Amino acid sequence: MNAPVIQEIEVKSILSRSNLPVCEYSVNPYVGCTHGCKYCYASFMKRFTGHEEPWGTFLDVKSWPRIRHPEKYAGRELFIGSVTDPYLPQEEIFGRTRELLCQLKGSGAKISIATKSDLILRDLDLIRTFPDARVSWSVNTLDENFRAGMDQAVSIERRLSAMETFYRAGVRTTCFVSPIFPEITDVEAIIRRVKKQCNLIWLENLNLRGSYKTVILDYIRKKHPGLLPLYQEIYQKGNRSYWEMLDQRLKACAAGEGLDYVTNDDSMRRPFHAPPVVVNFFYHEQIRKSAGKGGEHHA
Repeated sequence: MNAPVIQEIEVKSILSRSNLPVCEYSVNPYVGCTHGCKYCYASFMKRFTGHEEPWGTFLDVKSWPRIRHPEKYAGRELFIGSVTDPYLPQEEIFGRTRELLCQLKGSGAKISIATKSDLILRDLDLIRTFPDARVSWSVNTLDENFRAGMDQAVSIERRLSAMETFYRAGVRTTCFVSPIFPEITDVEAIIRRVKKQCNLIWLENLNLRGSYKTVILDYIRKKHPGLLPLYQEIYQKGNRSYWEMLDQRLKACAAGEGLDYVTNDDSMRRPFHAPPVVVNFFYHEQIRKSAGKGGEHHA
């Protein structure tokens, strides 16, 4: 893979009003991504960037005016990493996510961070200073060969190790099982693997749209030809019966593991060391609509 095209840009604000149901503000210290995920939902953002390069091969590093009166975000939900991983390898060089956290420290803002990285361990002590901070790691397989064919982020074991470290340190953690590839992602195995090191397990199915639909279907045709009829049924004919069947199967799995299972709602609060809640976000309409908008309103 060629080195990504990296440039520094200035923006008026780092905080954007969000349409997502999980936050009030969306925060992305970078534009673009270098993980190169074949299934990247955020690739729609390219049309707002002015870049000609393919998504996954460029990165804009944001600079912004220092946040004035950060205390006004006390109690507000800030989601860091809604469309770009805030802990890409380049964060080790530019430190924009750490700078953001330093500016918000002591503000009382409630932060959620989404990543595929273990670089976030660097900022553990800083993140712990935020009330009810939550960190999620994307884990959609325990098969390292499949992972390597899908993204260039760190290994699954490194993600799980980082998750456990945060959990042991008293930070609420989420295992984001996304995207679930039909008959490839072993969701039950992931649930059993992480149930003692996270507070939430989110489930999201693989949605195929835009340019990566062809990429994924070609991958299935080459690597898993036996599954091609199933994928065509789901993604070309719009048949949802597989997800309905999987929903029932995972509900039974959760019950067998002694875990609560809910749909489209992660508001259930438990004592920190209680077993995690499994949340099925299959076909969450608000999330799907928000993902397609791209337009955000800066604070």
